Amino acid sequence: MTVSLVGAGPGDPELLTVRASRLIASADVIVHDALVDASILDLAPRSAEIIDVGKRPGRAVPQEMINALLVHLGHQGRHVVRLKGGDPYVFGRGGEEALALCDAGIPFSVVPGVTSAVGAPAAAGIPVTHRGVSVGFTVVTGHRERGGASSIDWESLAKVGTTIVVLMGVAERGVIAARLMRGGLDPATPVAAIRFGTRQDQEVVRCDLAGLGAASIDSPATIVIGAVAAFDLGGLLATTETIR
Repeated sequence: MTVSLVGAGPGDPELLTVRASRLIASADVIVHDALVDASILDLAPRSAEIIDVGKRPGRAVPQEMINALLVHLGHQGRHVVRLKGGDPYVFGRGGEEALALCDAGIPFSVVPGVTSAVGAPAAAGIPVTHRGVSVGFTVVTGHRERGGASSIDWESLAKVGTTIVVLMGVAERGVIAARLMRGGLDPATPVAAIRFGTRQDQEVVRCDLAGLGAASIDSPATIVIGAVAAFDLGGLLATTETIR
């Protein structure tokens, strides 16, 4: 048996890959994070052991402990599915877990998932690239290490001219907006924040960059900054007023 690092996608269980669904349905143990929808866990066998290692406010499971748990379970020879929201290698710490498994000599596989950096904007009617509007996109984390400064050079990123997708950036949204504007990005630049993207309870907040810090946005949310954020391909072009 092996450990499988599996991407659960952005939320909607219908966006699971066929391989992800098959592995979940045959797992002996599922180790999941906080962003995995309960309906996805329902696909597991009744006999499967379900272990929640999700990082939440006031309950941050150390990554080293998760690594050690996967190694421990892997040594037992059970079919272990490490289930992560989005894609395991897009800010999912999947690389760190893969290295720990490599060091322990435990075989593993990786199952890519639809990252919320693309899936959430698409569900809100926003293409992260669009001919004549944006020729590319950059995905960055807005999260700062505890007690540390952001490692992102936001001022330089403001000059790239492509769509900026920020994950885990709700708490720092005011600082991010201020630094992007300091780097020259127009305060009127459209912004969209998508919470629970692709799920039935999806919420979308739209504003301009100048209003991002004051916008009513709750975690977890994917923040899209750039001209494409004005699109709502489920209807008409959105305004730059904050709406819910």
